[in-house]
This record gives sequence, structure tokens and C-alpha cells, in this order.
Amino acid sequence: MSALSIYAGPVAYERLQQEGIHPDQFKVLLGASGGPKWFVLYGLDRFLFGEFLPRRSGPLYTLGSSAGAWRLCCLATADPLRAIDELALRYSGQTYTATPSVEEITGKMRDMLLDVLGPDGCEEVVNNPRIRTHIVADRCKGFGASRAKVLQTAFLGISALANVVSRSTLSWFFQRTLFTNAVQDSPWRNLKDIDTSLVALTESNLLDALIASGSIPFVLEGVRDIHGANAGLYWDGGITDYHFDLPFCESTELVLYPHFSPKVIPGWFDKQLAWRKPQINHFENVVMLVPSNEFVSTLPNQKIPDRTDFEKYSEAERLEIWQSVLQASERLGEEFQQLVDSGTGLDNMRLISKF
Repeated sequence: MSALSIYAGPVAYERLQQEGIHPDQFKVLLGASGGPKWFVLYGLDRFLFGEFLPRRSGPLYTLGSSAGAWRLCCLATADPLRAIDELALRYSGQTYTATPSVEEITGKMRDMLLDVLGPDGCEEVVNNPRIRTHIVADRCKGFGASRAKVLQTAFLGISALANVVSRSTLSWFFQRTLFTNAVQDSPWRNLKDIDTSLVALTESNLLDALIASGSIPFVLEGVRDIHGANAGLYWDGGITDYHFDLPFCESTELVLYPHFSPKVIPGWFDKQLAWRKPQINHFENVVMLVPSNEFVSTLPNQKIPDRTDFEKYSEAERLEIWQSVLQASERLGEEFQQLVDSGTGLDNMRLISKF
């Protein structure tokens, strides 16, 4: 049984068939929202961050929202394995009171990210010349920035209804904000699909950007008036970019996308819209590394962890299940390493022709 499935767009498919897989093929690395779903990719991240990607000779542009942004910032620290191990340990071990407040959850997330970055992490990420970090957070427009929960709820409801008609309507309500140390040469400096602003990533705003990127409305507080960015309330980057649907790379180089599912949902509000699919041409250069269905069937309760686990299981059960998934995820890293070293397994690669 193979634990890892590989999906590739037509351009990527052709290149991998001819060349095999090597790190210099990839210019972009993606990290999607998904919270605890990330645990199934932990073992794969360890190989990518510790061995595969450090072999690259040129810069790598990373784009992440929510937990994806947290993971990719680990890569940009001086010791990526220490950071990703700390993230896995702290995130999978989170405990709360019986009815945690938004303030409690936000405080614990902030403390976790401080420990993940370590004393010098902000400086390391911001000044990393090889890892060109992009963190997605969404600034609320109009009355969405209100401190009144009733107005925030109405704002989200109206924006979700407008999104049913078109994703482009999200520009009426949100400004996608990319916090980056590559403002001048970012591949996404000219995005037109949704109102987008690029903000220079600094030691003063990195932590706030990471918190904002994962601030699910009414679960976390969100962040107001981030240093260097437009004034306002910043929420979860997954609102506009849950699994991403934008032009990733204009060159012939490839995009690496470790993802917990072959299903790609463009934005947070699209989860219930079965007809809302990403544009297939955006994925021509993409290589997706995905846990196989057979592998997922071996996990506890035959599922990848998610935020509903907090309600489904007791605290002790949840902690045990999440630890089991982290351990099982090592198989994905081992299989990808074998594929890179030997080339065997590419004959099972699947072509991305539709979503």
C-alpha cells in the first residue's frame, strides 16, 4: 500500500516524467489552511524542510494561509526542523478549559507561535534571502471592522451570500493582504482576482501577521492595525485563500503543494458550494503531494484530524489520536524520499485534468 499519492498538472506531469523529481524544479511552495489537518503532512514536511528543499540553489517563494503560513515560516527560520517539531508538539498538545473564551484561545496560539519562532525567529524569517515568505491575512472593509459582534456576524453573512454569486465580490468586503519579505519581486504583486495589498514583512509585524492569518472569526480575536499595513481588523487568510486559486508561477518552474486532500476549495465560503472549482489553468505547473485514501483508512477512525475533534472526543482521546497521526505521517516523508532518490513511484502519478 502506498501512503502517498502524487497529482500533477500537464506541464508538471511532463517534466516529472522526463526528469524525475529534484528540488531545483520548484520555485513556489504552498501551504493551505486547514488547522489540525496539517498533522497528516508533518512527516512529509520534515523531509522537505530538512533535506529536500535545502538542496535548492535559488530562492523559493512560499505562500501560506493559517496553519499553512505557520508551517512555511518554520522553513524560513535558521533551524526549520526545530521549528516544525515545536509546532507539531505544541499544536497537537493544545488543551483548554471546558468552555474556552476567544481570549484564551488567542493567547495560547500567540504563546505557541512565540515558542515556535524562538528568540531570533522573526529576524531569521524576515531576513532570509532564500525563502521569500508570503503570509495571507484578510483585512475587513467597512463595518466588518466593527467591535460589535452582531455587526461582524452580519458582515460575514452578507459577504458569504455575495460570494455565492462570484468570488470577485470578496473585494467588496475584504482586502487580501500578503505580508512578505519579497515585495519588489513577488510573483503575486499584480493579482487582480481579489483586492490585494502587499506589505513588507518586518520583525515588528511578523507575529501579528501569523496570528491574523489563522484568526478564524469568533474563534480567535483577529488582529487590529498591524504595523506597516492598512488600519483595520485582520482575520483568517483562508477567507479569501483557503486552498488557493490564483496564478502561482509565470515561469516554467514548478509549484510544490503538499496537501491533505486532492480536493481544492478556493476560499472559506466555498466549502458548501459544490460547483465552485479552482481554475484548472492555475494548476498546470503544480505538483500535489497527498495522503492516499488507503493511508487515510489506516488512521484512527479512518480520518484526518480536524477542528471538530474538539467536540467529538474527550481531551485524552483527542491528544492520543493526534499523536498517532503525527507518528503515522512519517510514512509520507519516507515514501517521498524513496521516490526522489530512486524515481520509482512516478508511474502512479495522476494527471490533474479537473477538480
